[in-house]
Amino acid sequence: MYTVFWRLRMSNTPEPSESAVDTHSADLERGFLAKIESETKIEPKDWMPDAYRKTLIRQIAQHAHSEVVGMQPEGNWITRAPTLHRKIGLLAKVQDECGHGLYLYSATETLGTTREELVTALHEGRMKYSSIFNYPTLTWADIGAIGWLVDGAAIVNQISLCRTSYGPYARAMVRICKEESFHQRQGYGIMVTLAEGTADQRAMAQDALNRWWWPSLMMFGPHDSDSAHTRSSTAWKIKRQSNDELRQRFVDITVPQAEHLGLNLPDPDLRWNADRGHYDFGEIDWDEFWRVVKGGGPCHLQRMATRKAAHENGRWVREAAATYAQKQGADQQAA
Repeated sequence: MYTVFWRLRMSNTPEPSESAVDTHSADLERGFLAKIESETKIEPKDWMPDAYRKTLIRQIAQHAHSEVVGMQPEGNWITRAPTLHRKIGLLAKVQDECGHGLYLYSATETLGTTREELVTALHEGRMKYSSIFNYPTLTWADIGAIGWLVDGAAIVNQISLCRTSYGPYARAMVRICKEESFHQRQGYGIMVTLAEGTADQRAMAQDALNRWWWPSLMMFGPHDSDSAHTRSSTAWKIKRQSNDELRQRFVDITVPQAEHLGLNLPDPDLRWNADRGHYDFGEIDWDEFWRVVKGGGPCHLQRMATRKAAHENGRWVREAAATYAQKQGADQQAA
């Protein structure tokens, strides 16, 4: 009855003039920008520009997909971990990554999309995940390198995201960063053990570092001048620091850690620049970067096939859970 009354009322309400609509939109835009400027978090029920919403959906969903797909290269080593202690630690880490995906999918849903839409977009190639996970984990040392370098790079980026302008994303990042810090320490601990071990173990650690160093630098994305989203994301304070600033910070943090391990970073141009107060480092192979981003990574087809198979094999669980929820709701209503 109320819906019918409201529709009748609206049908008798004069359409606002075009100028009135423009004025209202301008007021909403000014209010939104005022919140951004005053460091007030944007919440799901707040008005936001469509472009801001779309940017967040793209970014948070890609982050969620990366957490879920990122379980694969490390999960591959759970049954082959060298000790029970390492196996328990790796199992806990992979479980954490699954939880991070859940937090981030939930944050994305607050923007008006559904998890099923996000997963379908990934499976159909309309959304991406971090290309770092398209590289293989060939030895146990790769698990250490991923924890140290990949999770270390993620922390540098994600600490900045704890101050992002969208409230649900920022709050999710606070917990994720705490758990990623554990992952980074776990990986570095593996590298310490290998670096202090036999000659073969040390060589294994160096080989993993050689293979994961440059892909880890690529995780921060292209140069800011080549990034399609940097300007708007920075203006809206979705992004607090540029790709190049974050990459530089990661290099500055990681070089002393490598020196402590006694391992060599595979960059002949790497050196301290006293004038800048930062390390200079060589140029990334951008041809490889774009090739892998566009799906040419060595494990891309394998990762997507595994993800699709897991989703399909879990269909009965989702259907059973939905049926159970409906039955519980019907029982509660009947009571």
